[in-house]
Amino acid sequence: MLASCFLGATGMAQGNAPGIDHSYKPMMIKLDDKGQKFIRLITWHQMWVTHTNNNPGTLDVNGKPQSSATDIAIRRSRFLVQAQISPRFMIVSHWGINNQSFVNGGGSGALGTGSSATAQGGKRPQLYIHDAWTEYAVVPGKLHLGTGLHYWNGVSRNSSHSTLTFMTMDAPIFNWYNIEATDQFARQLGIYAKGQLGRLDYRVHLNKPFAFGINPSTVSSTAATNVLNENWSTGGYLNYMFWDKENNVLPFFTGTYFGTKRVFNIGAGWYTHSGATASRKSPVDSVQTHNQSNLGVDVFLDMPINKAKGTALSVYSVFYDYDYGPNYLRNIGILNLHGATQPVAANPDASWAGGGNLQPTIGTGQIWYTQAGYLLPKLKNGTAFMPYATFTYKNFDRIGKSSGQFDLGLNYLINNHHAKITAQYSSRPVYKTVNGNPERNGSKGEFILQTQIFL
Repeated sequence: MLASCFLGATGMAQGNAPGIDHSYKPMMIKLDDKGQKFIRLITWHQMWVTHTNNNPGTLDVNGKPQSSATDIAIRRSRFLVQAQISPRFMIVSHWGINNQSFVNGGGSGALGTGSSATAQGGKRPQLYIHDAWTEYAVVPGKLHLGTGLHYWNGVSRNSSHSTLTFMTMDAPIFNWYNIEATDQFARQLGIYAKGQLGRLDYRVHLNKPFAFGINPSTVSSTAATNVLNENWSTGGYLNYMFWDKENNVLPFFTGTYFGTKRVFNIGAGWYTHSGATASRKSPVDSVQTHNQSNLGVDVFLDMPINKAKGTALSVYSVFYDYDYGPNYLRNIGILNLHGATQPVAANPDASWAGGGNLQPTIGTGQIWYTQAGYLLPKLKNGTAFMPYATFTYKNFDRIGKSSGQFDLGLNYLINNHHAKITAQYSSRPVYKTVNGNPERNGSKGEFILQTQIFL
């Protein structure tokens, strides 16, 4: 299947009629002759075909054991409008959907969310706002202030990563430290400042996280859990650019430039939210609240190797230290089809994390993530291949033992990020329940084929 997709795409590229321009030109409406006032339109689709080796004990939609599952899904379908209404005023609106598969379209009661519900929910995912913010250039280039639902995040480069320019198939998810909890797909409402002072690129924010969790008085778990509060959060990311400077008009960091830039950056950042979680040492003890503290330090290298041949190298490495309170842990699976599992009494190997592709993803502890890719020489038709690999080290307090996992992938670049096909195999650790605690029980894998078109 993979070979036929790549060969078919290569054939189409080779069969293009001569003289046709397939290069990308931004969709823009100019509002003045100088190009200082404009409206830019961006739209993209990312479609996935997946084959997942399910976690042990996974149940299908009929409640029967299922060892593997296949699906075709919409990973992202988005539309973004950037309006520069004057050299100093900008408006950004970004909306769309994420993660529509055959079971979890986002309707109330939909299957595949980790529950054992038997009633099937809606299939239409909710169209919602991703970004809605306005910005004013106080000192153009050096100090810009903005407000709204924004993506100017702290902690790491990957925490504000563009979903259009991944070198890999997708993000590792733990880079978005509040994902679908106190944020709206990595966004919060707040005030931000950003700019560049020489080679130092910075962004800082003061946000009001979305209310998420339970009333603190009802907490009974010894592991920290999200609780409702009205506290503000702070965050920021500082990034020193040793070689070429990167554009920071929009918050989205580029995953790879395919050798068109020579970039070497070192960055560090933070995020704090007081009283974000709570726990009890025992049912008779009083509730203790905990502050969320996320720290990150990273390095990014993206450079051409042989410009004549079009080869390039891209490497990114980041270390996270996350603290959400004692034993805090969230199990997450991208486009997870079946979250329900058999009870331990029926299957002692049933997954502790849940069914499908759920795995320990975000929690108190440390994470080290590294990715590297090499852009091969361009083919005669102008397309190219870019193989890559990633490695993730996780050490969560709740589990007690560290784990490692990897991804292996291949990009076929028909027109760089604007039209590409990506294939990736991903491993993940699997855990069973022993005396109520997680115990490592091998690994499982998942194969994904993605098509992306970005205009």
